[in-house]
Amino acid sequence: MSRVLIIGAGGVGQVVAHKCAQVPDVFSEIMLASRTREKCDRIAAQIKRPIKTAKVDADNVKETVSLIQSFKPKLVINVALPYQDLPIMDACLETGVDYLDTANYEPRDEAKFCYKWQWEYHERFKKKGIMALLGSGFDPGVTNVYTAYAKKHHFDEISELDIIDCNAGDHGKPFATNFNPEINIREITQRGKYWENGAWVETDPLSVSKVYNFPGGIGDKKIYLLYHEELESLVKHIPTIKRARFWMTFSDNYLKHLEVLQNVGMTRIDPVMFEGKEIIPIQFLKALLPDPASLGPLTRGKTCIGCVVKGAKSGREREYYVYNICDHEECYREVQSQAISYTTGVPAMIGGMMILTGAWRGEGVFNMEQFDPDPFMDKLNKHGLPWQETFF
Repeated sequence: MSRVLIIGAGGVGQVVAHKCAQVPDVFSEIMLASRTREKCDRIAAQIKRPIKTAKVDADNVKETVSLIQSFKPKLVINVALPYQDLPIMDACLETGVDYLDTANYEPRDEAKFCYKWQWEYHERFKKKGIMALLGSGFDPGVTNVYTAYAKKHHFDEISELDIIDCNAGDHGKPFATNFNPEINIREITQRGKYWENGAWVETDPLSVSKVYNFPGGIGDKKIYLLYHEELESLVKHIPTIKRARFWMTFSDNYLKHLEVLQNVGMTRIDPVMFEGKEIIPIQFLKALLPDPASLGPLTRGKTCIGCVVKGAKSGREREYYVYNICDHEECYREVQSQAISYTTGVPAMIGGMMILTGAWRGEGVFNMEQFDPDPFMDKLNKHGLPWQETFF
């Protein structure tokens, strides 16, 4: 039984708090902290089991250190903003506490997926005798575990990997993002990139697309090639992969709104002067858009996220698809959040469980595919994200 400190009270933080509270034999005490304590208190009021709340500025290392020293958790689950990964890792280093996040560090002034900054912490975490688990969401996270599971059980060698993320849900709003608008829009508007024959190939944003037929009654949807951080770690740790790509669905309506917002400069991440003050347009846009947490009771439909893996087994070529289908309304009934938050929050809880129970253990900084996938895959089936597999 272990104490856990969850930092971040957005949609994902809400799911993580709910799911940790459902497993008291692992998470004996829970504290939820964010810059706005009222958000934490609202989430705590939803949960039958008592949890503690606190105010913390995750950019302030000393403040986070003080909270950790006061609460004495065995693990910090970081579901704050990606900009805050390094300060929270610094606080964990100073206090000797294990660390977990769901998305890699991004500098505020550049939309860039890169594990370099966090991988550079490896020796310091190793020397301190503590563990950092990076990207324990769905993508990254479950998709890394899916790939490791395919490698362990179904392939002698993986040659191609396509990670495909479909949100077939509808919230009825003219334009909204299903998670933090600033992070979501930065992710989509940067240049695409994929791995092929030992090198990265860049593409213009959303310039490569195709139609994919999804299971579970979802059917044909147009998917667009993006760059996503799990590609970087997967091609490093599974070097036989010759081609790795990430795809995501977007509606025509979403893309049209995004194009207009880009054209008028509202997606810029650099400061501009307005009435004598510096503002960052994308942060102002975030204040105007619906709060993703408000979309929970409105969203209908399903998500489908999975990996299409190609390679060889016993000298024969094969193709394998492993995926999860998640229903927005079912997620809301359970944890009062839609499926986008649910599919990120559940794996964060399971990653925490892997660390605290010793199923996954190491000293240093690790990505999900570096550990045995079997116990994680087992917990997905037991905690709300059952997976399916098929061979083509």
